[in-house]
Amino acid sequence: MNNKYYTFKDVMECLKCSESKAYLIMRELNAELAKKGFMTMRGRIPKKYFEERFNIC
Repeated sequence: MNNKYYTFKDVMECLKCSESKAYLIMRELNAELAKKGFMTMRGRIPKKYFEERFNIC
């Protein structure tokens, strides 16, 4: 199964940041998505949205 979500470990590895910073970033991105009317999952962030926000190709 092709996973469409990043976990905090993926965010930590991608951004080279601490665990607490990864969770903070995920909470902020999920809050943005919720404000736009999307359903979110705690501890997960859609890969597409994460890569779009951080300009990762």
